[in-house]
Amino acid sequence: KNMALQLKLNQERFIPLLEKLIGESEFVQNNPPEHIPEEDRVVRHVLAVLEPLSTKNGGPLIVEQLSYTPGRSNIYVEYPGSLGHEKVVSFVGSHMDVVTADRSKWTVDPFKLTRDGDKLYGRGTTDCLGHVALITDLMAQLAEKKPSLKASVCVLFICNEENATVVDIGVDRVAKEGKIDHLKNGPLLWCDVADSQACMATGGIRQWRLTAKGKLFHSGIPQKAMNAIELAHDALAAIQSRFYRDFAAGQKEADYKFIVGSTLKPTYMSSPEGSRNIIQGEAVLEGDIRLTPFF
Repeated sequence: KNMALQLKLNQERFIPLLEKLIGESEFVQNNPPEHIPEEDRVVRHVLAVLEPLSTKNGGPLIVEQLSYTPGRSNIYVEYPGSLGHEKVVSFVGSHMDVVTADRSKWTVDPFKLTRDGDKLYGRGTTDCLGHVALITDLMAQLAEKKPSLKASVCVLFICNEENATVVDIGVDRVAKEGKIDHLKNGPLLWCDVADSQACMATGGIRQWRLTAKGKLFHSGIPQKAMNAIELAHDALAAIQSRFYRDFAAGQKEADYKFIVGSTLKPTYMSSPEGSRNIIQGEAVLEGDIRLTPFF
């Protein structure tokens, strides 16, 4: 309790670090194949703060760079407590990639930190480079103040959070390798949010794909075609109707202040390339399910 009162955000460290991280955001956009992030560009700035406080340099922090593909690493950081891994508190999920940003739609440069009073602008300030900078400062302060704790404080910064087409390089691989098994021995806080406010509950995600197959034919002779785009939309409408009946928001969502309940919606559509006077014989809808924790 007394230690908590002594911890205050070190803005002289936080702001310059965040500025460096946002400066790399253009190169860590995650939307393959157009944008493949290079998270190690962020890793080097985080390590520049934490490695001088690591055990290999005489400090208390255990710092480990975990890489399973070139240029795309995760970082494990630990401030050991007296009980070792018997008791832990962990912060996981702050990721070093970002979603894409279109400069033309921003009033400021998204790939440069802009400060307007207490407001900070730039791709990744909330999702999620701001979290990376914040927790880096937390671990640095623990290393500097050296409090005597029973529980070990563990952190995992991860790569490849914003896209699921590439797998086995981020938190999934770290868990598979057994590197974070000990985090089961205490509370784990997933530190990632796509808004500016604190988040006390969030939904899980599952991605889906729906392929509709019809019959391709000229649009001037529609009676000989079976429109795959219309089939996909009709099928989705039926699926959504059932989903929102089965997973309707209830009192729990209200208790935890969910603005919306569980959702199932399309986020992407594709069909074979062709002219505008052809009724497509195949259409693909893709999207996600965001499910509240109460189902």
